[in-house]
Amino acid sequence: MSAREFDIVIFGATGFTGQYVFEELTRISKAENLKFALAARSEKKLKSVIEQSKEYLQSIGETINADIPIIIADISDENSLLEMCKKTKVLLNCVGPYNLYGECVVKACLAAETHHLDVSAEEQFLEGMQLKYHEEAIQKGVYIIGACGFDSIPCDLGVSLVKKKFKGDLNSIETYLELNSGPQGETINTGTWNSVVNKITTRNKTKEIRKELNKTVFKKSPKFSHRLSKRPVVFKSDITNKWCVPFPGSDKTVTLRSQLFNYNYKNERPVQIQTYFVTSLFNLFFIILMGIMLFIFSRFKYGRKLLISYPHLFSFGKFKEGGPSRQEIKEASFTTVFWAEGWKDKLDVDKQHTELPNKNIKVILTAPDPAYITTSFCVVNAGIVCLKENEKMPGSGGVLTPAAAFEDTSLLERLQKSGMEFSIIEK
Repeated sequence: MSAREFDIVIFGATGFTGQYVFEELTRISKAENLKFALAARSEKKLKSVIEQSKEYLQSIGETINADIPIIIADISDENSLLEMCKKTKVLLNCVGPYNLYGECVVKACLAAETHHLDVSAEEQFLEGMQLKYHEEAIQKGVYIIGACGFDSIPCDLGVSLVKKKFKGDLNSIETYLELNSGPQGETINTGTWNSVVNKITTRNKTKEIRKELNKTVFKKSPKFSHRLSKRPVVFKSDITNKWCVPFPGSDKTVTLRSQLFNYNYKNERPVQIQTYFVTSLFNLFFIILMGIMLFIFSRFKYGRKLLISYPHLFSFGKFKEGGPSRQEIKEASFTTVFWAEGWKDKLDVDKQHTELPNKNIKVILTAPDPAYITTSFCVVNAGIVCLKENEKMPGSGGVLTPAAAFEDTSLLERLQKSGMEFSIIEK
């Protein structure tokens, strides 16, 4: 990669998530000796965000550079995207929905030979980019790494941690995610809601992409002697002793692609995974009702327009324009339980165990607010590792999942220092 003006550029810094990513990068840029800039389509909004963040950071005892470089770039202007990408070694892309706005940024990064990281949870975009651009990224020595926020670094790298700690052959992992809020509760910005609506709309295309991906990138399909069964749609878990439903995020599909990558390219035994969301019986009613409305309304153009126009109504107040307050975010956190089963002894990768699994461990992850705090320190630290630890990443480039890209780097250690805590309970 040729010399660049900046180490990292945050694209979409005027968005709700982008502003938190900017504040996280500001906090650690001096210690990491980084040159960074902010990019968006509006100079006025960029300057406003810088002033807002400067005021907030100073109020909590942090300092911010007086003059932060800004770059004007617009999704609708390909040349502006290319010029932005030419100025930096790593781009942190915070502009979604990615199904609508992501591919043009990936193409600009490939043309400029700039590493690209995003915080998408949209499977069609994530898997579509791997199908279309994996080989080109390898040839150009560029890393395109998706799902680098709360979706899905905690789960993906959490599974990598469990594999390393298991000391045997790991067969399967179930994850149980529980969100915790403070007295004020917590809402989510409507940008996330728009991505959810778009994701549901494109689910059939995602299945087609996945079939092609398994023919081209992941040519070897693993076999399992002991299949991990899906739980019922609604069930009370014997692991958490709480009510659960399948988790609709990208954690499962992202982590499965990491396992397929390791099986195909590193000859490692893959792990089966199922992901679940923990909730109360009271909230379960609203979750099911919201899911039904999303499924029905997203099938029609006018229905999708209603969903996008009235997120507060259709989400029962969970999503709103302007997102949560700083106090709500400060008080929020999440817990993920990883329940792992396998065998005490290890066999060659292509050999199957004939007996039932005879070992299990539980790993509990706790971390701050998922949507903004955890997302910010995940993508920022991933960007820094991509910048500084290329030699520990696989091959010379490619379109990869977080664990496939960062499993052998210092990223997990960095995240633990930032606020992710893992407790291991061995049975």
